[in-house]
Amino acid sequence: MKTSIKQAVQFRDLGQIEYRDAWELQERLLQENVAVKTELRKRMAALEEELAIDNGQLAMNTADNEDVAPTTNHYLLFVEHPPVYTLGKSGAIENVLISEEERAAKGISFYNTNRGGDITFHGKEQLVGYPILDLERFYTDIGKYLRNLEDVIIATMADYGLKGERSPGETGVWMDADIKGRERKICAMGIRCSRWVTMHGFAFNVNTDLTYFDYIIPCGIQNKQVTSLEKELGRKLDMAEVKERVKFHFERVFDVELI
Repeated sequence: MKTSIKQAVQFRDLGQIEYRDAWELQERLLQENVAVKTELRKRMAALEEELAIDNGQLAMNTADNEDVAPTTNHYLLFVEHPPVYTLGKSGAIENVLISEEERAAKGISFYNTNRGGDITFHGKEQLVGYPILDLERFYTDIGKYLRNLEDVIIATMADYGLKGERSPGETGVWMDADIKGRERKICAMGIRCSRWVTMHGFAFNVNTDLTYFDYIIPCGIQNKQVTSLEKELGRKLDMAEVKERVKFHFERVFDVELI
């Protein structure tokens, strides 16, 4: 029986890194993939034009192009950021409840970003994952991609005996999503997709200092709480262990191999 070869995803744990630096790296990797896809489309167009002129040469030319054709690369970046608020392109600045001066006094950076979603916080001991994937090599369905990211976090939580859930109409992973007054978000998500290449991703609260969320309306959602693995379990988690669990479930859910 023939075994299919899994797609390879290059994994990098960048440790603690400034938000701007991680954003610029993601943009560079995305644009490299977009450039490859543009080149491939040009080659395909040239082959189709050649086919119209001389059908007999197609097989030979296709073989030649396969030898040198560039391919897109998949990446999964893990990072932690120094304290920072990021506002999605559809977000409202009114959801930031403190002034620029107050943010500076607390050592919190701020960025308007090109991802979807509203305001969120990134900080130490929060696991931020940035997948840069060419979805045309998986499926062209943004909704399915987001549900798969949620599945990765839900499965990781289950490893710790916690029930992660979806909240209808609200991207991310929640707890007690259907119990009014007890809903609490443990993982926020926001992405950008260009030519079916993704960037940005998820922010999973592990041992995160949740007081930073007091100064914003997280994700623009009123009257709902934010939580973390530490808060739910009553103990600090080993970040390295959590990362390994997330990596394991990422490989399983997306049917890939991290290299």
